[in-house]
Amino acid sequence: MQTNLSEHAKRLPRGEEAESILRSCVHCGFCNATCPTYQLLGDELDGPRGRIYLIKQVLEGNEVTAKTQLHLDRCLTCRNCETTCPSGVDYHNLLDIGRAVVDAAVPRSLGQRVLRQGLRAVVPNANLFKGLTQVGQVLRPLLPEALKAKLPRAARAAKPRPAPRHARRVLMLEGCVQPGLSPNTNAATARVLDRLGISVTPIREAGCCGAVDYHLDAQEAGLQRARRNIDAWWPAIEQGAEAIVQTASGCGAFVKDYGHLLEQDPAYAEKAKRVSTLAKDLVEVLRDEPLEGLGVRSELRLAFHCPCTLQHAQKLGGAVEEVLARLGFGLTAVADSHLCCGSAGTYSLTQPELSKQLRDNKLNALESGKPQVIVTANIGCQTHLDGAGRTPVRHWIELVEEAMN
Repeated sequence: MQTNLSEHAKRLPRGEEAESILRSCVHCGFCNATCPTYQLLGDELDGPRGRIYLIKQVLEGNEVTAKTQLHLDRCLTCRNCETTCPSGVDYHNLLDIGRAVVDAAVPRSLGQRVLRQGLRAVVPNANLFKGLTQVGQVLRPLLPEALKAKLPRAARAAKPRPAPRHARRVLMLEGCVQPGLSPNTNAATARVLDRLGISVTPIREAGCCGAVDYHLDAQEAGLQRARRNIDAWWPAIEQGAEAIVQTASGCGAFVKDYGHLLEQDPAYAEKAKRVSTLAKDLVEVLRDEPLEGLGVRSELRLAFHCPCTLQHAQKLGGAVEEVLARLGFGLTAVADSHLCCGSAGTYSLTQPELSKQLRDNKLNALESGKPQVIVTANIGCQTHLDGAGRTPVRHWIELVEEAMN
C-alpha cells in the first residue's frame, strides 16, 4: 500500500514502524473473512482492512473523528486477521499506534472516561479486585444480572502449594484478576509442576502484566508495569530460573511482547528481550515433560476453547488439545474454533452487546458435542463464557490436577 505520512506522524516514536506495516498490506481482504466484528456487523470499517485504511488516513493527516475511534474501539484485537493474512501484516501493532493517535485527538465522553479509568484503577490491583470479588459473592442475591455474570458461579479456594524443593525452578505470573476469580488455577499449576520435578519460585512483587492499562488509553502506564515486573523477576532470572510461566494466555501474549514494546528503552531493551524469551505459556512447559508420570485418570468429556491470545498471538493452537489427549481426556469437536468468544480483556465491559453475541455463538459451538465441562487457558475467556450460566467453564490445568493419582 502506498503511504504519505504527515510530518507529525513521521515524528511519532513508532511512526516508521507504522509506515512499514501499512506498506506491507496489499488490501486483499482475506482478513475480513475471519474477523468476528466484520461477520457480525458487515461493515467494511469494522473489519481489519477498513481499520487499516482508517489508520492510514489518520497518519496521513486527515481529520480524526469519533466515528474513527468507534471503529477502532470495536476491534477485539483477537489477531485472527494476522493468522489469515498472506502478507504477514503486523496488524495489532499498527492498531496500537493508531489508537494512541486517535485517543489523543478525540476526547471521550464522561461515561467512557469514568468506565475506563475505573477499570484501570480496579482490575490491575489484585488485592483490591479480590476483595471486591469476595464482597460481590456475599451480596450476590442483591446484584443486577450483569454484575452477577462477572462473578464465578462456584468459588473454589486455592489448595496449598508445595514448597520449592527442586533444582529446576520457574517463575509464574500470578496475574491480577485470576487470584480473585479462579484462585486455585495457579495453585493447581504449582502442584502439577511439582509432580514433574519443577518448583515455582514465588515473586510477590510482580503484578499485572500491563495489558489492561496499555489497551485502555494508557500505554505508558502499561509499559511502566512491564518495567516493574522485569525488575521483580530479574534477580531470579540471574539465579537460573528457566522460564516465566503464564497460566492466562492474555497475559502471556503481552509479556512475550515486552521485548518489542520496550526495544527503544535503553535501560530495559535487553532485559525485556530476555524476559520475552523466557515467557512461556503453561502448555509450552508441560508438553515437553513426561506427562505419563502424572498418573492422570479421567472419564470427563471436555470441549476446549482456545483463546485468541493462545492460537493467534502465541501461535499455540492445538497445543493444549494435544496435551489433554495425551493425558486421556475425551475432547469434543468445536466448529469455528478460530473465532473469538468476545471476552478480549475488558471488551465485554466496553462493548457489551457485541461481546454477548460473540459469547453466545461461541458457546453454541462449544456445546454442540455435549461436553460435561468446557476448559480454556485464559481467565478472561473463562469468566466470560461461564457467566452465561450454561456448561461449566474452568481452566484446563485444574482438571488435570484433580485427575492425578
